[in-house]
Amino acid sequence: MLPYLKGKYGNPSSLHRIGRASRDAVEEARRKVARLLGAEEEEIFFTSGGTESVNMALKGMAIPHRRGHIITSSIEHHAVLSTCRDLEDYYGFKITYLPVDRHGLVNPEFVGKAIRKSTVLVSIMHANNETGTIEPLEEISKIIKRVNVNRSEANLPRVYFHTDAVQTVGKWPVDVNILGVDMLSLSGHKFYGPKGIGALYLRTGTPLHALLHGGHHERNLRAGTENVPGIIGLGSACELAEKGGGGGKDRNLVRLKEKLRRGILKRIDEVTVNSPPDACLPGTLNVCFRYVEGESIALELDLKGVSVSSGSACSAGSPEPSHVLTAIGVEPVVARGSVRFSLGRNNKEEEVDYVLDILPPIIRRLREMSPFYYAR
Repeated sequence: MLPYLKGKYGNPSSLHRIGRASRDAVEEARRKVARLLGAEEEEIFFTSGGTESVNMALKGMAIPHRRGHIITSSIEHHAVLSTCRDLEDYYGFKITYLPVDRHGLVNPEFVGKAIRKSTVLVSIMHANNETGTIEPLEEISKIIKRVNVNRSEANLPRVYFHTDAVQTVGKWPVDVNILGVDMLSLSGHKFYGPKGIGALYLRTGTPLHALLHGGHHERNLRAGTENVPGIIGLGSACELAEKGGGGGKDRNLVRLKEKLRRGILKRIDEVTVNSPPDACLPGTLNVCFRYVEGESIALELDLKGVSVSSGSACSAGSPEPSHVLTAIGVEPVVARGSVRFSLGRNNKEEEVDYVLDILPPIIRRLREMSPFYYAR
């Protein structure tokens, strides 16, 4: 990215030499993103991140219909849920929020049963940002395709399928043709790229209304001068992920996470693991510790040099328990004691050992200060 923050500062929409150089670099980055997703380069549109990509997909698809029906799940990221509520409150859309099972999985059959004549869009995340649960998108897309065959024969408009893949791109195999999605949202900083850059995959022929107006950028779908350094960084992150196996399942991360999980269960009592044993991101482990607050645990670990989350970073500071954990059946009082451990490719086994050494006394000390612990 550095050359594009210094000498190669041209506007990619300009006709002069340094502008053309930036345009060439942007298009090369577009090709790299497309290769990682199994898409065509003209199907990739750059945005400011996952949230904009989600809004672009959901509102861009829904608003031209003025009214209609959208299906999503109860455990989606707030980028999806808040957008759906906005469409519900201000545009008159009807939204179905599908339930999930104890592991946070959406039942594909529920999707099929929820589709109505007025259904415009289905949006189901690829992996949950709090628990790491991988959703059965292939099965869901097959059901939607069968519905669309029947709708075509009845001369009804088709149902489109979007996924929030912010948590999986670069960390889990993602091929838009295997998944069978029409739109896919991603964000660079989730797989070692820069913050403030993302992309939307839009399958050729999928209609979408532009939300930002003012220029011809991104083939008239997203006005505004491109964030060239960010786009270069996103392209490089995609290239590195492809070279590393296309975002395949990292066995070392799986091993480290399993060691962490087993160690916590062995050394600390009254613990609930919310991340499923299978169909889960390799580096995500969500655990509830009874009788303590997750934020207190996070602050104590931070003092010891360990960074964890007490939920989604986008809802940090909220007094409410996680909507994801509530949806999978965790009691609100227990959900408040949740911690998400996120392991990455630079983590080492001795770091897991360190966490397992310092975590039990932290939990013990916090419980000694909790009136709920002694009232159990």
